[in-house]
Amino acid sequence: MARLYVNEKIPSPAVDEPRRLGHDLLTMPEDGRAGKSVPDDEVLRRARDQGRAVLTLNRKHFIRLHAHRPDHAGSVVCSFDPDFPALARRVDRSLSEVAPLTGRLLRVNRPSGTNPIE
Repeated sequence: MARLYVNEKIPSPAVDEPRRLGHDLLTMPEDGRAGKSVPDDEVLRRARDQGRAVLTLNRKHFIRLHAHRPDHAGSVVCSFDPDFPALARRVDRSLSEVAPLTGRLLRVNRPSGTNPIE
């Protein structure tokens, strides 16, 4: 199972399901970093130092960081989906298809034809 460092914008229902499925998730609030405007490169570094891939909805910035700093423990970038359990199941399915995550960028997209509330 994957070890993930969860960026602040991931809602708790999308954290609960991967945990139930056996993944080891550490959220930024649990790490004492909530509401501190931690820069994305520091989030990536913190995750790497803990041997965790970043799980985030902040696709644009983490895709760019991956291109410039591929020495990370992995990045899982997700499209927003208000059906958080479904998002979590897609993350789980994607993680099961890719190992190890070190230095890799994993994109988890919302199924086409859905209309997210953003």
